[in-house]
Amino acid sequence: MTGKPPPCRIDHLTVTAASLEAGVAWVSAQLGVPLQPGGEHVLMGTHNRLLRLGPRCYLEVIAPAPHLAAPERPRWFALDDPAMATPALRGWVARCVDIEAAAARLQGEVGTVCAMSRGDMLWQISIPEDGRLPWGGVLPMLIEWPEGIHPAERLPDQGVRLLGLYWSHPQASAVQALLDILPLQDACLQMAAPEAMPRLRARVLTPAGERWL
Repeated sequence: MTGKPPPCRIDHLTVTAASLEAGVAWVSAQLGVPLQPGGEHVLMGTHNRLLRLGPRCYLEVIAPAPHLAAPERPRWFALDDPAMATPALRGWVARCVDIEAAAARLQGEVGTVCAMSRGDMLWQISIPEDGRLPWGGVLPMLIEWPEGIHPAERLPDQGVRLLGLYWSHPQASAVQALLDILPLQDACLQMAAPEAMPRLRARVLTPAGERWL
């Protein structure tokens, strides 16, 4: 008889924008702190900037990289969708111990597992074939980092912490059922009151007090 699968945790939040500069400016204005250099994802034609939110948690601003060749497949995080042009918190990624098993439990809801890289960083992540955000961004994509490696550990601690990630969806019970299947266990993740459209909000502690994304 097999035991229960290990729980997944919030790994990082994703802010998308038409350009990296616009996304970074928006986050900096909201939180009052600078973001750190990230890198490029050649396979997806994107680049990013990062902000540490805790020991193994961070925020990512990601956008198409105009200097990179367009990918042969749709970009991840729905970045080919014109609706993603305005900077906003669009999605999040959950960290798993066994991503293949976790993705299989969701039966295709988060896409297929792909090997990715950025500089000397290597990881596995689930990506829907059409580049969409699972359940409008409310259901996370999945990620697995090599043991002992996490990008947040390379980022300076600026005193910023994730206090809560609040999600809302018109089919909230269906989303919650999928989160339970993973299973997703993280005190920061909270269901908010249902809304007409999928929505994410993050409550963040900064040196100047609490802020929202």
